[in-house]
Amino acid sequence: MWVLEGAVVGMVKSAKSLLCLCVLLGAADVACARFLSPKDARSVPRARVACYPSSTVGTRYPDPFHLGPHSYRFSPWERNGIVYTCRGGHIDITHLRKAADWTAYLASRIQRTLLSDKTTFSYRMHEPSRHHLQFEYPQGWASLPRNVRERIAADVAIEVAEYCTYTGMVWHEILTWYGYKAIGFYTEYPSAFSWEDVYSNLLGCRLAGEALRDPGLDFDEAVTILLDQELQKLGVQARPAAWQAGQVVRGQWFVGDFLACDIVKRNLDIGWDDGFVTPWVVPGMAGCPDETPAAYPAPNLSALSEYHFSAKYEIEPREWERKEILRPLCPPGRGRPARIEPAQHLGAIMEYIRAQAIHRYGPYVDDQTLPSPTTPQPPVVTPAGTEGVVAGSPVMTGASLGVQPEAAREEMHSGRYGYVGPEPARGNAGGGHRPTIDEILTFAYFWLGEEP
Repeated sequence: MWVLEGAVVGMVKSAKSLLCLCVLLGAADVACARFLSPKDARSVPRARVACYPSSTVGTRYPDPFHLGPHSYRFSPWERNGIVYTCRGGHIDITHLRKAADWTAYLASRIQRTLLSDKTTFSYRMHEPSRHHLQFEYPQGWASLPRNVRERIAADVAIEVAEYCTYTGMVWHEILTWYGYKAIGFYTEYPSAFSWEDVYSNLLGCRLAGEALRDPGLDFDEAVTILLDQELQKLGVQARPAAWQAGQVVRGQWFVGDFLACDIVKRNLDIGWDDGFVTPWVVPGMAGCPDETPAAYPAPNLSALSEYHFSAKYEIEPREWERKEILRPLCPPGRGRPARIEPAQHLGAIMEYIRAQAIHRYGPYVDDQTLPSPTTPQPPVVTPAGTEGVVAGSPVMTGASLGVQPEAAREEMHSGRYGYVGPEPARGNAGGGHRPTIDEILTFAYFWLGEEP
C-alpha cells in the first residue's frame, strides 16, 4: 500500500512538472530562437586581435557610428577597437564580438546536447582548460512534445551559454594575470583585468542572448543592430573621445606608452559580490551630461529553475599556471582540486588576486576614483609558502582599506582577508617590460591601416 501510494505521489509530481512547463511556455509565449547555421555551429569562434584601452600607439579607434556588419566568420568590413561611451566608459568592440560569438556557439552546442537527452557536455575555448557541464532534466522531459522541448531547450541553452561564456572570459583574465602566454613567449599579464575588459565581455554575452532570441533575423544581422542600439543607449561618443578619455587617465590608470605601457588600475569587479558589473567611466568628459555608470547583472544559472532544470559547470585547468591559480583553494595538507566550480571558487581566487594587486600597485588599484602610484612594481608570480590562503573569507576592495601601501601590506598579512602567508617576493625584477603579442599585432594593424 505504501509502495503504491509513493508511486501515485511520484506520478502526481511528474504531472505537475509537465503542467508547469507547458503553462510557463504558454504564458511566456516563447518564440523560436534562431541559432547559428549548422555549418557555423561546427566551427569554434574565430580569433580577433584586441588592444589596450590606453591612449598609446597601437590602440585602434574605429568610427563607432560605422562599425560594419558583425560576422561570425571572417569579414573585411567588420571594424574593431576601442570606443568611448558616457555610461559604459571605454568598450573594447573586439572583446564584445568575441563574447557574442562564443555565446552563440555554446548555445548551439548546448541545445543539441539537451535535445539528445545527454547529461554531460565538455568543450575548450582558446586556452588548454577544459570546461564541463552536467545537466539534470525535469521530470517528464522525455514525454513533452518535440516542439515544446525545442523551445525550452533553446531558452535553457541561451541562459547557460551566456553564463559559461562570461565565466570563461573571466577565467581567461585570471590565466593572464598569472602570466599565461596564448602565443609564443609573450605574457598577457599587462592587459589582465584592464578597466574595460570584463564589462565589454558582459555586453557581448547580453547582446548575443538577445540576438539568439530574435526569430526574424539571423545572428550576425541581429548583433549588428543590437550593438548599434546598445552603444547609442550608453551614450557613444565620436572617435576622438576614446583617445581623449585615455589621455585624461594617463598617469592614473596607466603609465608609459607603446612597448612600455603598464595598466596600473585593474577593474576586478566581476559581479560576484553584488551580482552587478559596473563600468569605469572617465569623469568630466565633454559631451557626457549623464555619466551615471550603466551597471548590468552578471549572468547566472538561476533562470533554469523556471523550467525545473539544473546545471553544474566546472573548469578543469590544464595550463602551467594552474598551481598558482589554485593556491587559494588548497589548505595546508590538502592537494589541489582537479576541477573548480566557479560559483563556489571564483570568489576566493579573485580575493587572492586582489591581495596581489594591492601589493604590486597599492591599496587603490581597483578604485577608479583615487590616485594610483606612478611607478608600479614589476609583475610577479606568488611564490610558495602562501598555503594559508583559504576560501570563504570576505571579498575585500582596495577602496575599503583606506590606508597607504605600507599599511595595506600589513593588513594583507594580518589574516583579516584570508591572506596569512608571507609577503610575496618580487620575482622577475629587473627584467623590464617585454612587448606582448597583442602589442606587436596591434602595432602592425596600426601601420597597415585596418581602418579605411
